[in-house]
Amino acid sequence: MQFVYKIPGYILCLLAGFCLSFGGPLIRSYESASPWQILFWRSVFFVLALVAFLLLTYKKEAFNIIKKSGFPGILGGVFLSISFTGYIFAMTKTTVANVAFMLSTQTLFLAVFGYFLLKEKISIRGFAAIIIAMLGIFLMIGDSLFRGSLTGNLIALLISISLAALIITIRKHPNLDMIPAIFYAGILSCLYAFLMSKSLVISYRDFGLSFLFGVPQLALGFIFLTIGSRTTPAVTVGLLMLVESIGGPIWVWLFFNEIPPMNVFIAGLLIMTAVIIKSLEKVKPGVN
Repeated sequence: MQFVYKIPGYILCLLAGFCLSFGGPLIRSYESASPWQILFWRSVFFVLALVAFLLLTYKKEAFNIIKKSGFPGILGGVFLSISFTGYIFAMTKTTVANVAFMLSTQTLFLAVFGYFLLKEKISIRGFAAIIIAMLGIFLMIGDSLFRGSLTGNLIALLISISLAALIITIRKHPNLDMIPAIFYAGILSCLYAFLMSKSLVISYRDFGLSFLFGVPQLALGFIFLTIGSRTTPAVTVGLLMLVESIGGPIWVWLFFNEIPPMNVFIAGLLIMTAVIIKSLEKVKPGVN
């Protein structure tokens, strides 16, 4: 699997956004599996794919790499497992567009967490982007009070916060390898679902969907992102990952005719504008 490392980083990040964007239509395709069942089997396939990648890439050193990550790797895995779990439930309780736009706010939460936890300053442009994004979030959550999707929107917001916390954890430990954190996240997600699910038996169709959900959508998506972000400027990564936020709503519109209310598009436009403003910001030492 070493050939993956030879692919230009920006192409890998673009592929990552493309893979991850199919989460919505895959969830909408399940016929009877519960959210906990989906989480369990998706996580099982995800862990198997990740272990296979580690063994093919690092061979005998694979498990040493996981072991060396220590507590920071486990903590990162906890944050990521929260996002994995929340993603399933958010998608079942609100529209894909709502979840996609909420997820894109992680860039702004990262700026806020960086200010309080890493003592990184927020520029005027960064502050303006946060204000614009908050307006979009308030519009989306306020609209959901009257449309029954408040829970889904709040869970999607929690996903964004947990992903930002994961990145902060990595930045506090520069030598942390991202792969072990992803591995722990898969294991923890399996454990959550195993304890909470009344039964793990699902239909053949749902089993096949779980494979697609766990391997090409999630495992490949995160592997591409992890490797691609090593050689790609953060600004470029942030912009390329908008493919996930834009693609998700498009796929469910094409395949399931899921069209969210106009307020969601307006809120999404505000959030996307804020993310682009923040992503295009010139990073200076000590400024987030």
